Amino acid sequence: MRYEGDIYRPPSEAYSLLIQVTIGCSHNKCTFCSMFKDKRFRVRDVTEVMEDLEMARKTYRKVERIFLCDGDALCLATDKLLVILDRIRELFPECKRVSVYGSAKDVLRKTPEELKRLRDAGIGMIYLGAESGSQKVLDAVCKGVTREQMIESVHRIEDAGIPASVTFISGLAGKEGWEDHAIETGKMISEMNASYVGLLTLMLDFRAPITGQIDRGEIHLLSAEEVVAETYLLLKHANPTKPCVFRSNHASNYVSLRGNLPADKPRMMEQLQRAMEDTGLLKDERFRML
Repeated sequence: MRYEGDIYRPPSEAYSLLIQVTIGCSHNKCTFCSMFKDKRFRVRDVTEVMEDLEMARKTYRKVERIFLCDGDALCLATDKLLVILDRIRELFPECKRVSVYGSAKDVLRKTPEELKRLRDAGIGMIYLGAESGSQKVLDAVCKGVTREQMIESVHRIEDAGIPASVTFISGLAGKEGWEDHAIETGKMISEMNASYVGLLTLMLDFRAPITGQIDRGEIHLLSAEEVVAETYLLLKHANPTKPCVFRSNHASNYVSLRGNLPADKPRMMEQLQRAMEDTGLLKDERFRML
């Protein structure tokens, strides 16, 4: 495949064929993110995308999942996405799911009918980085969306019959705002009713603007014990009204949690409680390197 720059994909897309349909991220202003800071955003020519798909067909005998990169492939016009999805169905009849990153604004620019057309054409998962349920935190990290827009975008995705996988980041508000971050994130999970929720823990890259804020003392990072307490408070306020797959088992997390909300909430909170009482259960920093 022909790739430009570093390529990123969700952990659950580890075995997917990765195809770049955009280069970089159209927003690219989030202070905690360094993934696309070295790229100038542009949409790839459809002809190039088709050529990559044809090369992949010649290279791989079986492709069951495809992930369309980069940061927010959903920003493409629906007609352009449909052309790509139609070609995927022609070349890879065995493909069971095509997934994309999308921002809340990407989703809200599309009508419910457009989202259903994308579902019918093969889109089987849309990943959104919500990061926090707190508007204060969203503003502080330059997310560029409101809390209400984030919730509405997930409702639209789910109403169209597409599972939404939403990611939040522990420790993002630092010591100054961790309680607000935890409580409002738990409430957002309750209001969104997304099919999947993933919780990562803040990891620092010198290219991310937030590192400068930390160096200047504007943000004070949470300790491992404080991250676990924040997660406990988040789960306490997370009460979705439909089943939600909850995962906090990324390499960055100090405690690995796997379960479904609300059914497994008591067990996961008990696991966090044990970790707060016995810090020996926390993942060593050596094993959190990404």
